[in-house]
Amino acid sequence: MGRSLLLMETEIYNNWKKFVHTGEYDPKTIRSVIGHSWEISRRAGIDPYMPLRRYRLPEEEFRVRYERASQIAEVSRPFMESIYKIVAKSGFIVRLTDHEGYIMATLGEPDTLKKMEGLNIQPRDCCREDIVGTNAIGISLRTGTPVQVFAAEHYNRNYHSWTTSSCPIKDKNGEVMAALSLTGSYRNVHSHTLGMVIAAAEAIEKQLQLKESNNRLSLANKHFLAIMESISEGLICIDNNLTVTDINWYAKKILNLPESRIVGRSLNKLFRGYSQKIKNVIEKGEGFSDEEVILDIPGGTLRCVVSTTPIKQSEGVTQGAIITVREGKSIHSLVNRIVGAEARFSLDDIIGICPQIQEAKSRVLLAARNTSNVLLTGESGTGKELFAQAIHNASSRKNGPFIIINCGAIPRELVASELFGYVEGAFTGARRGGHPGKFELADGGTIFLDEIGDMPLDIQANLLRVLETKEIVRVGGSKVIPVDVRVVAATHKNLEKEVETGNFRQDLYYRLNVIRINIPPLRERKEDIKVFIDKFVDKYSVQMGKAVKRIEDAYYRMLENYPWPGNVREMQNVIHQSIIAMEGEELTCKNLPGSIKETMPAVEIGEEERIYTLEELEADGIRKALEMCKGNISRTSRVLGIGRNTLYRKMEKYGIEYAP
Repeated sequence: MGRSLLLMETEIYNNWKKFVHTGEYDPKTIRSVIGHSWEISRRAGIDPYMPLRRYRLPEEEFRVRYERASQIAEVSRPFMESIYKIVAKSGFIVRLTDHEGYIMATLGEPDTLKKMEGLNIQPRDCCREDIVGTNAIGISLRTGTPVQVFAAEHYNRNYHSWTTSSCPIKDKNGEVMAALSLTGSYRNVHSHTLGMVIAAAEAIEKQLQLKESNNRLSLANKHFLAIMESISEGLICIDNNLTVTDINWYAKKILNLPESRIVGRSLNKLFRGYSQKIKNVIEKGEGFSDEEVILDIPGGTLRCVVSTTPIKQSEGVTQGAIITVREGKSIHSLVNRIVGAEARFSLDDIIGICPQIQEAKSRVLLAARNTSNVLLTGESGTGKELFAQAIHNASSRKNGPFIIINCGAIPRELVASELFGYVEGAFTGARRGGHPGKFELADGGTIFLDEIGDMPLDIQANLLRVLETKEIVRVGGSKVIPVDVRVVAATHKNLEKEVETGNFRQDLYYRLNVIRINIPPLRERKEDIKVFIDKFVDKYSVQMGKAVKRIEDAYYRMLENYPWPGNVREMQNVIHQSIIAMEGEELTCKNLPGSIKETMPAVEIGEEERIYTLEELEADGIRKALEMCKGNISRTSRVLGIGRNTLYRKMEKYGIEYAP
């Protein structure tokens, strides 16, 4: 094309001259793309003979424009330099313009640049057709196609000594972003010049697309890393060889290892025997969820809940896996919160003004100041669990779990697994993956062993070992698991006698009986009964929506003289039934359950019902018990729930002599 243009130089010039005077040209000589551009230039008022009107952007505006096109300029620079090296010392200049024709960069020899001074060839200058007339840069930007403009094909005569080859640079959607051009003397025109510019422009496009892909990949990787680091679970990435490729901060914290000792290493060193199961995930392409694993880490062992998900390509080929690791303690804590394994009552919830209760409350504060084991003794219904919760909530473990287990309510064969957990396959019906016991769930908190006197002897030996070593071994397993648990035990039995009869281990008794708190029965807390009545009346009247505006004095006296064999628990039931039976707004003796009224003897004095004193009722109760037991002191004391010495003392006090 270049040689043919040179041969047509005179014809092109004559057609240009004809067009600028008459607006006509020979379409056989002048290409349509040039003729159309001449018409645009004519309509724009470009003077074909006068020096070009230089249109330059202000520096600040150019700076903003350049920043918008900086990525294109950065990518294009090496290609511009490569082209310039090829044409160096031949009078060519290389230019890059943005999508609106403003020159972003120019490379050329100083002499050449000086010759072309005033032809809008420097950065900040504009090369649009409506500014400088027909030119290759303006045409390629407008049409989106590469073009070469030769000598007199330029509309302005000042460009007739030059030839420019220009190619647009497009984005992935085909939109023009910039143009690359090569300008030199029209005598050096050659078709290869345009081909070189086209090749460079295409290379720039590919490089921009690659850069965009890399940016997207980099951004996706940053998002991935941000997500990994923000998740409050340990994440470990492995390849098909079980080599760790990545790990998040939480996993490093859980494993207590620096990244240098994890990334690039085999998973066998972390998961040891368990790594075969993870290898099966990669081989079969099937993951698993929430299986408990015990890992050996610096400083001891770690209970984890592990899930593994294979990473698959679109064709289904497995390429590594993601392992999710959650600390067993945090899972147990979540479970405890869901099931309500927390202490709700505090020291303020223990009501009473009697000296025995005040002494018991002071012992609670003593227990809360340390982590020694506590033994709560007292009859059923006296509120031993309330005291256990108060100890927990007043201690440094108040934010930890509070786990309750009734040792007398669990079948003998299940006590060990309930307390210490079990491994998978430990017995028929064992849950897959095993199950933690109450001691594991209580880690970092308090375990309340209610009715400890009913614990089987063989389990007592296991419990003693746990108390001494602070470690448990699950049923059917061999792995030692450390636990940090504070033990509060409770019983209604006389453990000293249970030790004497061989029903309770003496060494376990001594281990538990470090801080002892005795909770007195309600019948020994006469001054507290009215306080309890008022409290429970307020509670149940609100619950049932009944307003209790007055309580009959006789109601108080009758309940104060009742022996309360079921203690506080029985009183709650009595008050509840009373309010259910209440009609109107006054609570009277008529509202008491029949079981209470039947045990309270009374005589008529005038029109008033006589209420017996507690001492009269107690003496009468002792006589009836002796009569029922035919004078057997041991049996009578058991029926009354008091010791033999106490029975003898009360018989002497009330002058009771009984011979069968």
